[in-house]
Amino acid sequence: MDVTINSPIRTECRGDVLVVEIDNPPVNAGSWAVRKGLVDAVAILEARSDLLAGVIVGAGSTFVSGSDIREFNQPLTWPSMAQVIEAIRACSKPVVAAMHGFALGGGFELALGCDARIAVPGTQVGLPEVTLGILPAAGGTQRLPRCVGLARAMRMICTGERITAEQAGEAGLIDRVVEADLLHHAVELARAMRGKTRDLLDQPVPAEDDGAVAAAEQSALRAGKRRPAVLAAIASIRNAAGPDKLAGMTAERAFFDQLQQSGDAVALRYQFFAEREAVKLPPAVSVEPRPVRTMAVIGGGTMGGGIAISALDAGLEVLLLEQDAEALARGAERVRSHYQGRVAEGKVQERDAAARLAGLTATLDWNVLARADVIIEAVFEDLAVKQDVFRTIDAFARPGAVLATNTSYLDIDAIGAATRRPHDVLGLHFFSPANVMKLLEVVRGDRTAADVLATGMALGRRLRKTPVLCGNAFGFIGNRVFNAYRKQCEYMLEEGAWPEEVDQALEAFGFAMGPFSVADLAGLDIAWRMRKAQAAQRDPRERYVDILDQLCERGRLGRKTRAGYYLHEAGKPAGKTSDAEVRGIIERASARRGLKRRALSAEEIQRRALLAMVNEAALLMREGVASRASDIDVVLAQGYGFPRWAGGPVFWARQQDRAALQADLLRLGESCGYGFELGDVSSLET
Repeated sequence: MDVTINSPIRTECRGDVLVVEIDNPPVNAGSWAVRKGLVDAVAILEARSDLLAGVIVGAGSTFVSGSDIREFNQPLTWPSMAQVIEAIRACSKPVVAAMHGFALGGGFELALGCDARIAVPGTQVGLPEVTLGILPAAGGTQRLPRCVGLARAMRMICTGERITAEQAGEAGLIDRVVEADLLHHAVELARAMRGKTRDLLDQPVPAEDDGAVAAAEQSALRAGKRRPAVLAAIASIRNAAGPDKLAGMTAERAFFDQLQQSGDAVALRYQFFAEREAVKLPPAVSVEPRPVRTMAVIGGGTMGGGIAISALDAGLEVLLLEQDAEALARGAERVRSHYQGRVAEGKVQERDAAARLAGLTATLDWNVLARADVIIEAVFEDLAVKQDVFRTIDAFARPGAVLATNTSYLDIDAIGAATRRPHDVLGLHFFSPANVMKLLEVVRGDRTAADVLATGMALGRRLRKTPVLCGNAFGFIGNRVFNAYRKQCEYMLEEGAWPEEVDQALEAFGFAMGPFSVADLAGLDIAWRMRKAQAAQRDPRERYVDILDQLCERGRLGRKTRAGYYLHEAGKPAGKTSDAEVRGIIERASARRGLKRRALSAEEIQRRALLAMVNEAALLMREGVASRASDIDVVLAQGYGFPRWAGGPVFWARQQDRAALQADLLRLGESCGYGFELGDVSSLET
């Protein structure tokens, strides 16, 4: 007979084993009601003499996917997850965690706090708290190292790494992996324990080479940019090797309390919720998407190959088209090599790689487009080229197929006009490498149908991307803001900064790379080509910096030509100091502008770059290009290297004094000169 302890918790006796089911949809988050219900269930297990053991299992598609992050801004209410685990630890009868789907964060800590663990294949486990600016606070930094050692615990906790049940079983984190009948096997395991309890806290940390631990620590610090949560996690993990296990638990909680309301944690929680909101369609276009089983990708280059891999990973059939046999062979080999590499690295099972590759058809025959539910072109970024491709697509695609262009800047409506069905056309702006980068800009044309937009957003989620809806404006959200940022950085070159000073200042703020390092990596000719295409529309009164143009005219196109803003000599790390030729070009640009060069501090460089981004964000809101101000932060953090722990330019603006921010934007406009448009920062408040 079922007993309801609390709405998310159900209990059922299976003979002498108490089954405790967590039913808190959609992801069984470890909310207060769940935690309270678990404590009450453990009390029942302890009190009843006819029960020998307990099993905790999740209802629906998952075990426990983490804590309820909404509670992080509230005072801690008894019981915490640590107190739930302490109740399990104090219970005289064993408790088994039966896992499927995801056991993450507090959910995995709950499992580690049980006396045994069992899971089905494919279950993912991990402790991702550091990615939210905090650290595990229910014994995760103390129990995990006792199974896998300090070095691996640092790697897992400091990066938020997820591993499968199979990997966890090999590491000793899971006692059994069973193919089916999870609950049946969990009950049998609990019964077989014959009343014996065991706590991972009671076993010692495995002996390790000090050098391996030190190397893991340095790797975690580099990857985590030495952020406070990473530093605290490393210190807490090291405490696990100390003689006093309870002191380690106490210190872990103290670290968590220090971090919970830190600037990093607040910004990262903001990003977490912003990403959840970004994937939602506005009510006016929130309709059922069209079904998608087959995707055609036109163009098998780096971008097209990455898109094809993403689709294959999502279980879609993929039709890869190219213009000639040689290009097709290269594209197909690019996809095959990816999976061969994943197998060699142990990240994909050989049978799974083979199953995904079986879904790929590489062909020169355009007739196959009639089978596709979604067709996406990934060809050269030129309007005329894309229009030609869409005319051909229009001739072969079946009625109702979604036609997508992977463009970074171009007008979706102009591309859609090349077809007889512009209502079926939208933009899907992937970021390179497309099978790695999470961001996907879903671009709405004037005539794009609501169900086509819904299909684009749903497809993005299926491809495990973060899809963000954008209006059809030059550069959409990301490139529009990035162009304003880059332009401001070029202004600062004319005024007195060197490329490395700008890059170093912005990397110190937290950007993954400075703008000039990014330009060298991507290739300066990409921006140069775009500038030349826009030259006829540019007002001669606007301030225009031609430094990049002059570099390109001299053949300095970035890393691919071994020279751009920096020299890139073969076999040597990229230079971080501009050479005499670049400095001469910059000094002459300053002289032509009539500017006396001056030193710019790192603080001024950072603030001006951020102000330029904030102003452009306000313009995007005014023009309706972005649906929500927070969407802009998601795009910048997911696709452009803006530090997640800083929230994004909109989040940053909200932390500034409004009067000072407005005054600085006015001064920024004066320095930019003719053509500068001042945005209304009040539009960024919601």
